[in-house]
Amino acid sequence: MCVHGGLSPQIQSIDEMRSLDRNKEIPLDGPMCDLMWSDPDDRRGWGLSPRGAGFTFGDDISKKFNQINDISLIARAHQLVMEGYNWAHNGSVVTLFSAPNYCYRCNNKAAIMEVDENLECSL
Repeated sequence: MCVHGGLSPQIQSIDEMRSLDRNKEIPLDGPMCDLMWSDPDDRRGWGLSPRGAGFTFGDDISKKFNQINDISLIARAHQLVMEGYNWAHNGSVVTLFSAPNYCYRCNNKAAIMEVDENLECSL
């Protein structure tokens, strides 16, 4: 599954994501906001995001979401990572950042991920 940001405490399934009205401005809170701005964290459970929008979520949250939805990986793009990609939550979440040298000042690398017909990922 691929989302911009992360998960939401108000959403348990991919079908619930599909039912959201996405043809509108991103609200300041609620599930659409969370899907856009939430980040994985080295914690358990949900936490307040230091960004002021969305949440942080621990490996227990991503593991439960993946089990409920019969998936093995959440791919996301929202967070700057210096190497262009970062694995989190024991390989169940990957952040891919595709903007090298973000804002012409961060000196970060960029990454893309290819998934083959056997669902093997290469970066």
